[in-house]
Amino acid sequence: MIRLDKYLADMGAGTRQEVKKYIRQGRITVEGDVVKKPEMKVDETSQTVAFDGTTVGYAVCEYYMLNKPSGVVSATSDRRDRTVLDLIGDKKRKDLFPVGRLDKDTEGLLLITNDGALAHRLLSPKKHVDKCYFASVAGVVTKEDAVHFKEGIDIGSAKGREMTMPAELEILISAEVSEVRLTIQEGKFHQVKRMFHALGKEVIYLRRERMGSLVLDRSLKPGEYRSLTEEELKGLL
Repeated sequence: MIRLDKYLADMGAGTRQEVKKYIRQGRITVEGDVVKKPEMKVDETSQTVAFDGTTVGYAVCEYYMLNKPSGVVSATSDRRDRTVLDLIGDKKRKDLFPVGRLDKDTEGLLLITNDGALAHRLLSPKKHVDKCYFASVAGVVTKEDAVHFKEGIDIGSAKGREMTMPAELEILISAEVSEVRLTIQEGKFHQVKRMFHALGKEVIYLRRERMGSLVLDRSLKPGEYRSLTEEELKGLL
């Protein structure tokens, strides 16, 4: 049981003060009856709440798979750029966030949720959750490069060494522009780009395809999203 004003604010009907005003104006019904007391307790699991005649369902946690497009930032808000949350048009929760970050020019799988415990499990290096990327790389990627990735690469700077954990590098095409699939278990700043840069090569296209058991739905075009299936959610939880 939660307060009616909290119920509505959680679902994005407005700020706490705004929804209190809506309630006192008689715009909210519970089980078909007008309620004018913001402090009234409602059962979020069974009672029907409506705002101006439109049902407002309550969701404790939401889970969306987004195919992040290039040019959009992995943030909850940004003054200059469009964010990944701006792309989720039918979200109920106002406390959603992206699980991990993809660079502005990186595409692919991004989980959007408000489940902090799940996000921690997926992002913690101690959990050894695979993150798999497809990349186009300027430069001939070799078997020797794969060995270096397997051993861990120093992506540090003049300030000191910064070793990555071992990574699996699968070479799909070895040419002037190579294509590879890379699996890592951590998420250092610009990690994939810095790993290749340390070997004298440049990533020119990057797309995340998998995170743990969650695989990018290739039917989603860049910028499109959908809710996770029950099977996908069970796999993550």
